[in-house]
Amino acid sequence: MSVKAEFPLGGGRTGNLIRSFEWGLTPLNIIESWPQSLRSIIQMMVQQRHAICVFWGPGLTMLYNDAYAPMLGKREAGAMGRRFADVWADVWADVKPFVDQALSGEGTFSEDLRLIMTRNGYEEETFWTFSYSPLYDDEGRIAGLINVAVETTASVRGRLAQEGVQRELLHRMKNSLAVTSAVVTATLRHASSLVEARTEVERRIAALSEAQTLVTQSDKVDIRTIVSAAMRAHLSGEHRLVMTGPAIALPSHQAVGLSLAVYELATNALKYGALSNSEGRVRVDWDHTEGQFRFAWQELAGPAVVAPTRRGFGSRLTNQIVAAYFAGSGQTTYEADGVRFELMGTIETSTSSDRTIP
Repeated sequence: MSVKAEFPLGGGRTGNLIRSFEWGLTPLNIIESWPQSLRSIIQMMVQQRHAICVFWGPGLTMLYNDAYAPMLGKREAGAMGRRFADVWADVWADVKPFVDQALSGEGTFSEDLRLIMTRNGYEEETFWTFSYSPLYDDEGRIAGLINVAVETTASVRGRLAQEGVQRELLHRMKNSLAVTSAVVTATLRHASSLVEARTEVERRIAALSEAQTLVTQSDKVDIRTIVSAAMRAHLSGEHRLVMTGPAIALPSHQAVGLSLAVYELATNALKYGALSNSEGRVRVDWDHTEGQFRFAWQELAGPAVVAPTRRGFGSRLTNQIVAAYFAGSGQTTYEADGVRFELMGTIETSTSSDRTIP
């Protein structure tokens, strides 16, 4: 029986392909002419479960095993027996320095190397851990290289996603601590007694906790959901709140800021304003036009409005701290028909922020 019929032994689908391939049409010539060194390498390769391919000869003709075949994607059809530079033309410029190093006699090792491939007919980001090692012919000359590869795309993407989540959690924690510190410090500074300070700190921390619970459920929260959640404990009936505005999802840190503002406004309305009687109501509306975000709170049909003689932390929270979240301005006015708060600013596209709380 000829060498060609027996070689290589086994090897699954790619072993069959190598045995039946017309090698005489390639630079490697017919299998019977192959040096013993190449035959030994190929026999080892086809029986390995690791993904391995071999590039041999002046044109670096490619041979590979069953474990390597899926890495080729749709280009596997016709890959056997072709030149390295032709099979992997899309990444040839990226890997050629490693090829040259291996062909000079020095092996290489790369971990999680990023390569943009078109192996399935479209560009995709892939990551690879692989080695290139020189291969020697029967006379001891370097005649090619062997590639042992592991595709790490899934694990790298998983790790990057996890790191992104960790960064987001750190941002959220940082923002939460900044707001909490501002709330506690300013409330204590503006309180007229320890009893008032304790009550106000507990109330505002509870509001912050509720806002944090809301935003941890999603990276972005719709304004209607934010307002409804912040006012839930203050309303005696849904008819007392009218909301008008398009569906707008705020990134988590801005959602927290707006939630605190609405909670503060609702608390004051319940104590002194439109929600303190049986007839008053609150109208909230918002819009986002040409990059400019506007949010308005208007109290209606409440008791006579009396402007406060002292501006406390509540005003600073709505007019300055919340406004800082939106890189804008806030203004509270005490009009005859009810308290009005208006916020003007921008909505950030990022779900994280390093904005300093003033």
